[in-house]
Amino acid sequence: MSAQSEEPVLRRPRRPRRSTASKVVGVAGEVLITGGVLVLLFLGWQFTLNGVMLSNQQASDADSLVESWSASTPAPASDDGTGAPDTAVSAAFAYGQPPVSSTPAPDSAEEFAVMYVPRFGADYRKTIAEGVDPKSVLNKGGAGHYSTTQMPGEVGNFAVAAHRDGWGSPFLKINELTVGDAIYVETQDGWYTYTFRGLEYVSPYGVGVIDPVPQMEGVTATDRIITLTSCNPLYVASERIIAYGVLTDWTPRSAGAPAAIASLTGA
Repeated sequence: MSAQSEEPVLRRPRRPRRSTASKVVGVAGEVLITGGVLVLLFLGWQFTLNGVMLSNQQASDADSLVESWSASTPAPASDDGTGAPDTAVSAAFAYGQPPVSSTPAPDSAEEFAVMYVPRFGADYRKTIAEGVDPKSVLNKGGAGHYSTTQMPGEVGNFAVAAHRDGWGSPFLKINELTVGDAIYVETQDGWYTYTFRGLEYVSPYGVGVIDPVPQMEGVTATDRIITLTSCNPLYVASERIIAYGVLTDWTPRSAGAPAAIASLTGA
């Protein structure tokens, strides 16, 4: 057979050589894709398993606090120990003037109160710890008390912060509060009932919201206010969402918990 009749040898076509720029773009694309996958995995962890774990831990911590208070708690000074309203003491509060915490000031990161917000869920209860440090307080799924602000029941501003997305998302539904909603804060002395009044949106540097009279620096407080602060919008946090409420009632432990949350407190 002649050489001319031999079949040609099959060869792979040569790939064009990639330029340095195209290689860099390719690597960058792979890095971005990998980063995106990791972010999605992290968000999945935060909003599923980690969120469930923190919520369960919060419920356990709240129950432990309540049990410790129920075990042995002296009657507040404004209560006669019988559980009957003392209408002679104050026309504004059926059980007299609400006491400020009868226990020593809490240590940093110490849990000292439990918050109940029916608007956030029928079984919603979160602990409140001293301070707003993310690692030692907020990332544990509860709320943190701004240490420069007042305590529950005290004239002035009882201000607390919590995450809105991630770490259990305790303030996820803060934007759903409706005027008139109740916010209950339980301490060793009893239950403070705050009534929601309105929302405000401020920059991350809007520290005036935690003044004794919010946004009115230097003004002497006459009301008992609660302020809830969190990040907004979700996943962006370019501003802060603020919820304000005013104390409208308080119930000593000897009288039993308010009916709306009695099933959660065991009282």
